[in-house]
Amino acid sequence: MSQFILTCFADEISSELEEQLELLEQEGIRHLEIRNVWGKNVLELSSEELNRLGSLLKDRGFTVSSIASPIGKYPAASPFGPQQKAMERAIDAARALNTPYIRLFSYHLPDNEPRERFRDEVLYRMKWLAEAAERSGVTILLENDNEMYGSLWEGGMEIIEHCQSPNVKFAFDSGNYVMSGVEPMLEAYPVVAPHIGYVHIKDATRDPRQFVPAGAGQGRIDELVAALHKRGFNGYLSVEPHLHSYLPNATDSERVRTAIRALTSLLAKQDIAWS
Repeated sequence: MSQFILTCFADEISSELEEQLELLEQEGIRHLEIRNVWGKNVLELSSEELNRLGSLLKDRGFTVSSIASPIGKYPAASPFGPQQKAMERAIDAARALNTPYIRLFSYHLPDNEPRERFRDEVLYRMKWLAEAAERSGVTILLENDNEMYGSLWEGGMEIIEHCQSPNVKFAFDSGNYVMSGVEPMLEAYPVVAPHIGYVHIKDATRDPRQFVPAGAGQGRIDELVAALHKRGFNGYLSVEPHLHSYLPNATDSERVRTAIRALTSLLAKQDIAWS
């Protein structure tokens, strides 16, 4: 029996923690993915700020599902040293906020250059990050973001197979696959399913090219949650709205509520429970 746990990129609600928690509480969600808070990226928070954040969340009955770091959202040809230091900060944040997960990316490739030229460098970096995760007892979640080495399932699987680590999993993102010209459930999911450790819920359309609420696009979110449920997936479904183009006149809070309710409605139609 699967157990879906709903969480959310709460910084799309507001930069203020209290406003984030109030909306999530109203929607019945007690978990959040930390990316930006108090006007700072999570990796920029001091030890004191991380401890304060952890205490505030605990007092309100919330837990952190993942550290949504920007690690790997940089050119593959950029210096790796700053990224190694960023991984150390991400590990510190994960420990302070009591979460086992750190989201990261697989590096941008230069335009008009052979992909193979950067293969060894990307795989070296991902292996280093995987080994740092293993030493620290955390799991890195590789998001299939667009225009990166692992945007397509083939690149993502290269990384998984090279790292050979139980501490590397996919953060499966249907919307990103649509944007990359991939059929999420026909092409990507059958291959990467055994390595999914976390799921980002955002849907997308190709024409117009934009993110949309779950079920309103070509990401086949209904098929995804059904397949995960059948597979016995126990983990987080993380709502990442990105609905500025779809709802240009709405407030941030309205966009996030729309995204959350689209997912919960879809789950209810399939009689799938969540917490």
